[in-house]
Amino acid sequence: MSLVFDEYGRPFIILREQQQKARIKGLDAQKANILAARSVTNLLRTSLGPKGMDKMLVSSDGEVTITNDGATILQKMEVEHQVAKLLVDLSQSQDNEIGDGTTGVVVLAGALLEQAEKLLDRGLHPVRISEGFEQAMEVALKHLQTIADRVEFTKDNTTPLVDTAMTTLSSKIINVYKRKMAQIAVDAVLSVADLDNNDVNFDMIKVEGKPGGRLEETELIKGIVIDKEFSHPQMPKEIKDAKMCILTCPFEPPKPKTKHKMDITSKEAYDKLYKYEQDYFTTMVKQCKDSGANLVICQWGFDDEANHLLLQNGLPAVRWVGGVELELIAIATGGRIVPRFSELSEAKLGRAGTVREVSFGTTKERMLVIEDCACSNAVTVLIRGGNKMIVDEAHRSLHDAMCVVRNLIKDNRVVYGGGSAEIACSLAVSAFADTVPGIEQYAIRAFADALDDLPMALAENAGLSPITEVTSIKARQLAEGNPRLGVDCNQIGSNDMKDHLVFETLIGKMQQLQLATQVVKMILKIDDVIMYGGYT
Repeated sequence: MSLVFDEYGRPFIILREQQQKARIKGLDAQKANILAARSVTNLLRTSLGPKGMDKMLVSSDGEVTITNDGATILQKMEVEHQVAKLLVDLSQSQDNEIGDGTTGVVVLAGALLEQAEKLLDRGLHPVRISEGFEQAMEVALKHLQTIADRVEFTKDNTTPLVDTAMTTLSSKIINVYKRKMAQIAVDAVLSVADLDNNDVNFDMIKVEGKPGGRLEETELIKGIVIDKEFSHPQMPKEIKDAKMCILTCPFEPPKPKTKHKMDITSKEAYDKLYKYEQDYFTTMVKQCKDSGANLVICQWGFDDEANHLLLQNGLPAVRWVGGVELELIAIATGGRIVPRFSELSEAKLGRAGTVREVSFGTTKERMLVIEDCACSNAVTVLIRGGNKMIVDEAHRSLHDAMCVVRNLIKDNRVVYGGGSAEIACSLAVSAFADTVPGIEQYAIRAFADALDDLPMALAENAGLSPITEVTSIKARQLAEGNPRLGVDCNQIGSNDMKDHLVFETLIGKMQQLQLATQVVKMILKIDDVIMYGGYT
């Protein structure tokens, strides 16, 4: 009997000469789980760092995604192995909580599992390994706090925020324009940030993508952009001092909710019905005009009759606006969402300085821009790009950068990148291992070796000799006592990450260590996998 793995990392058993199929358990199950999880982590290892490679993912219906964002890669891979799914959830947790470091956390988990497998081969019990990893993690977290620096910034001096956002964007496909993109991310976050309470309302930042144009045409608009146009081509393309009624009721006569049949047997009956419809449309438009509105935003559509009447009455309108966008417009403009025409009043109108329609290229694609909103500082990032894949990747990259800026506003402590923080923690954990008398000493030392794997992956992806680079930096950190020394991926001639302006938020790095250690402990404690109906 032999154990092999398919392309998805799922273990299966090849039986020879009528051997009875047996469920793998105990040490074999732990090793199988570790191998399945590591097959996923090895996939992401080449995507780490500024010189990391991208992955092309093709879905079952032929949709192509090109990215090096760890969470996106694992999400779109549709992993089926039960233990490998834990790593997908791991990167998703990092993305939800921090927004950045999704590749690093999976690579670290893979390195810890590799070290754990060596310890299992030497006869250490999984529980003792888990305890050693837990102790090592606590030491690493304390050391991170001691080597962290505080960056001071204000609304006028945003340079530290821009530098941190640029570090995040260095490994992305849009790194050619990382200075401009970082500035957009910082401006967007600061527009909706409450610096007194260290809080950021992400709901007020809308990111809209439009294929076509160049990536450097991406801009930050102080207002809301919706992918709609005015309902009639003859309506004005720009409205100053807009007072808008926001409706969730359709511009059409009411329809009975029960089954009905109507017989029209004469011209008079038809004229009467036509007049009733006309009166109903006229009343709806009059109620909008009487409230003082000069723009109608409707969640539903309306037919040509209503459209014509709105044009005749000089009332520009937008139809088929989505529910989420409708809520955002209502919050930003201070309006109320109105479910019935009879409830319209001037107090329920939303107000904005300008509403204008903008068109792109020669394709006649148009969008509406609502600027100078009355009640909030809502902003929209409008991303342009050569094709949909570039726009989607730029969207993901900007989201990561904005998350990092938000984290820095919440806690302004940073650690330096380029693997310097991991090497410094590795040295601290190794020193601590010498003071521990029990078997856990082996696990603590293994944790230190696993931390070295991240800078080694960075050096490997940058085309450098990983062992030479990491050993050299470790020796210099010990000799000089400088925890800022890391891998010079960009080859600028200095290993001090302060010169590179490469740093990450402290809470992001701490979260990486905590999440990776928790998942590895969980995988080590699994000694049997019982499939549904497979218990024998």
